[in-house]
Amino acid sequence: MTSVTLSELPITDTDVLVVGAGPTGLMAGLVLARRGVAAVVIDPKSAPTRESRALAVQARSMEIYDQLGLAEQVLAGAYPALRIQIRQDVSPQGLSIAAAQRGWTRYPGIQIFEQSRNEELLSSTLAEAGAGVRWRHRLVDLVDDTEPCEGRVVALVDGPDGLSRIRARWCIGADGARSAVRRLEDLPFEGVTDDAMFCVADLRGVSGLPDGAVAARFGEATFALLFPLGPGGHARLISLVDSDEVLQESALAAARADLGLTYTAVDWFSTYRVHHRVATRFRKGATFLAGDAAHVHSPVGAQGMNTGLQDAHNLANLLADVAQGHLDPAALDRYERERRPVAQRLVKVTDRAFSVIARRSRRTAWFRRRFSGPMATLAPRILDTPLGPRLGGYLGQYRIRYHFATDQAAPAWADDRAVGVRLPPVGDNPRSLRSLTWQLHTYGAEAARPNVPGWIDGPHNFGPDSHGRLRRDRLYLVRPDGFVAASLPLRDGVVDETTLRSALCAHQVTL
Repeated sequence: MTSVTLSELPITDTDVLVVGAGPTGLMAGLVLARRGVAAVVIDPKSAPTRESRALAVQARSMEIYDQLGLAEQVLAGAYPALRIQIRQDVSPQGLSIAAAQRGWTRYPGIQIFEQSRNEELLSSTLAEAGAGVRWRHRLVDLVDDTEPCEGRVVALVDGPDGLSRIRARWCIGADGARSAVRRLEDLPFEGVTDDAMFCVADLRGVSGLPDGAVAARFGEATFALLFPLGPGGHARLISLVDSDEVLQESALAAARADLGLTYTAVDWFSTYRVHHRVATRFRKGATFLAGDAAHVHSPVGAQGMNTGLQDAHNLANLLADVAQGHLDPAALDRYERERRPVAQRLVKVTDRAFSVIARRSRRTAWFRRRFSGPMATLAPRILDTPLGPRLGGYLGQYRIRYHFATDQAAPAWADDRAVGVRLPPVGDNPRSLRSLTWQLHTYGAEAARPNVPGWIDGPHNFGPDSHGRLRRDRLYLVRPDGFVAASLPLRDGVVDETTLRSALCAHQVTL
């Protein structure tokens, strides 16, 4: 047998290596392809996953799909959940998620579009772009050799044709909670694993399940969430179980007895424990972590897959901007600075919610039973107050704010509540974002084009914002990911050059 040295193995050169072809990795690959950046996506699986796993696509993720021209395909295959019913016997109309979000997003409510469908849509779209996934390719080793000038990350990969190398400018670890990238980079994954055990099952013919709603059921010892998968009582059950040894028959029998749940068939069953963990760093040199490789948490709020999609969208646009010379390479620190606090807050909030409703104890069970009725009555009233849209925005993930200005006194370009949040929909501005470019916008005013690089589009005037979120006397600088980077005061249709330069420098735009 002829021996082969490492240097003799076949090698592929690319800009970005993406490890993992779940929703996070596929989103990163697709955004990079749309931005014209070479990327290779690898995964040890033979094809997109067939299990439904994560279910919900929140409003912000729908906006990203819209930016990629895929929202209509998601809507065509999704089953909408527009409200939450806390108890079957109280407030049958439940909490209207859609009402709390309407006017703030073009996609109110939750779209039930399983992980397998997300993966199939993203992978097929990526293949159409000529950048298909290298299935059955497993990461063996990863060496960051980027310290020398023009150095690269080099990955050793085992595929159907044997060992090969992939040499890239950057690597994205999107390979899940047991991330090989995170392990090879020796990045701690800090947090806890909860003692409680849950079962998950896809059921048919569930009785008493409201159409188009997420339902919560509370029993003497356990509780459950039911997510609608389709008409006729087709639903995903996530239920707390009262023992560590869980078999399908005993777990579902307990759900029938304690929750009064009836059904006609079981399509799929599994069990799991909830983890609350965040990587200590989201970046190490030229390697980045995204999605479950960077953070995992409880399913409360159906946020996990969405957070991964948004990690990938943020990071891929940032890498593209640096690759194309629009931003200084030092801007890469922005990814961890923006996305890790999002993950930390999410883990903290879901951990608290989990501790309130999901502990396996008599005291917690009593609390759930005692307060579920009052909450079912009060929650719809709360959503009718000014607090409702705020809560709807947190659930939909479009209220995420990035803090661009670190000084105590915000500079003039950051002194606007629109700065640091995603651009709210006004007129036809969502269509403008499909170009995935930096842009200048006005809302109800005309503005002269300032002295900015030629790759920044605009100004585009979209007319006044009827909700008053975007001001008439401002010129807005919008990033390719749709977040407002700066709000520049206008005087007679002209921005102050010093203020403009301050904003561009703060975002490390190359001039």
